[in-house]
Amino acid sequence: MRPAFHPYLVNDPFGDPALFVDFLFERSALLFDLGDIHALPPRKLLRVSDIFVSHCHMDHFMGFDWFLRICLGRERNVRLYGPPGFLDQVQAKLSAYTWNLVHRYDNDFSITATELAEDGAARQAVFRVRHAFRREAEAQLSLNDWILLDAPGFRVRCTFLDHHTPCLAFVLEEKQHVNVWKNCLAERGLPVGPWLQGLKRAVLEGRAPDSQIAGPEGRLITLGELMPCLRLTPGFKLAYVTDAVYHERNAKRIEALARDADKLFIEAVFAQELAARARDRYHLTAAQAGWLAHQAGVKSVVPFHHSPIYQGQEALLQAELEAHFRSGIPPQQDA
Repeated sequence: MRPAFHPYLVNDPFGDPALFVDFLFERSALLFDLGDIHALPPRKLLRVSDIFVSHCHMDHFMGFDWFLRICLGRERNVRLYGPPGFLDQVQAKLSAYTWNLVHRYDNDFSITATELAEDGAARQAVFRVRHAFRREAEAQLSLNDWILLDAPGFRVRCTFLDHHTPCLAFVLEEKQHVNVWKNCLAERGLPVGPWLQGLKRAVLEGRAPDSQIAGPEGRLITLGELMPCLRLTPGFKLAYVTDAVYHERNAKRIEALARDADKLFIEAVFAQELAARARDRYHLTAAQAGWLAHQAGVKSVVPFHHSPIYQGQEALLQAELEAHFRSGIPPQQDA
């Protein structure tokens, strides 16, 4: 199964957290966390439609200013999601600059920010460059099953974790994977090509069999005619977990969120020998991350957010994580 998106960490495991998810067949992308993002070229940043911020510690949010700089002068809206206090923090960022000339801009870049609460409620506000980024259009929302974004082909959900401040973890789920049988198309005299993206989108949107789609050379074809050429399989699931202390409530929430994920990106800040320091700083050890991945039944794990004290020893943290992930041996709690 080939997913419709390609995820990768923007920085090396010692750099600021930021996960870029590039959609392979569309000019769109997502960002999970907003640390230092200078490694991403502007053409990629300009594909980002939604940014999911775990919390507003500097190494997770300092990239906001650079992202804003790249987007100014563009006609687009970007959606941001964050924990309690997020609207005030976005507003404070925007208020740090002088916007006395923006009424002359030809384009109206805007930000729709959503602040989440642990009771499932949410607050939303819009900040528009033409209005000097004044906070406006405030609204109260209610989340269903912690779903933040529900697009035709995928959804993004979250859960709250404890980092001595509320911290969000996220999961990106492809709703279904649509596979096309090329031989079946050939039997109907239909070539493969870009038109298949419209076909897949129609299936994922649940359109009726008599719905028409544009085939090759603009030919109209009903969805029902093409269904024998399609096979639907469960979609790809990706989880992103960072900045959380190891205790029972966090463990249960991480395991539930990442259950059966194809890929889990998870922090592994310290080795287990420094578990006391990890606990004091509300972070996970590599052993704890590996054990949580095992308990969640994920297929593969990518550790990141290593402490700089392990520079040159990345393999040590990787080996510790893999040992507990593969063996299912829990880390010692009194380490």
